[in-house]
Amino acid sequence: MRKDLGKKPAIFPMPVLMVATYNEDGSVDCMNAAWGMMVDMGRVALNLTESHKTVKNIKERKAFTVALADSRHVVESDYLGIVSGNSVSDKFEKTGLTAVKSNFVDAPIIEEYPVTMECRFVEYQDSENGCGVIGEIVNVSADESVIDENGNVIVEKLDTIMYDTFNHGYYKVGEKVGQAFSDGKNLK
Repeated sequence: MRKDLGKKPAIFPMPVLMVATYNEDGSVDCMNAAWGMMVDMGRVALNLTESHKTVKNIKERKAFTVALADSRHVVESDYLGIVSGNSVSDKFEKTGLTAVKSNFVDAPIIEEYPVTMECRFVEYQDSENGCGVIGEIVNVSADESVIDENGNVIVEKLDTIMYDTFNHGYYKVGEKVGQAFSDGKNLK
């Protein structure tokens, strides 16, 4: 038997994305953003309001990075989501995380997160149906520890976390349960 729960954000899981930019003084800004997705093979969309310091930085620098948060850095990732860069200017430094400049865009890469998309700012959309930052992926960098001998990311080694919209929890992703574009052929 099914039970009606009312209007809720019911898409689960949602990736925990760490969006990093440079502030006007060159210091690092980073925020936790669960409301993001791939738009196509080369673009990402982040549902962020213009009130975020990160969005102001993205518009100014025309660049940002998006990293996949992992379970080893849940505390730091959550902190970067609950503290605003508008009110705490050194919030990134308080995490103890390290950043290096991207070779492709004017934005930092957070070393501790294993995979990072380096993005060029395309546009900001704001309408009655939603708002957000659209970025073109110009490079993806990954730590060597999560790459196989063919240069492919080994998802099981990422230790990524997902956000639970129902209960506001973080969950670890890990076990492969099927092969996309293949397993369903058994029903043909």
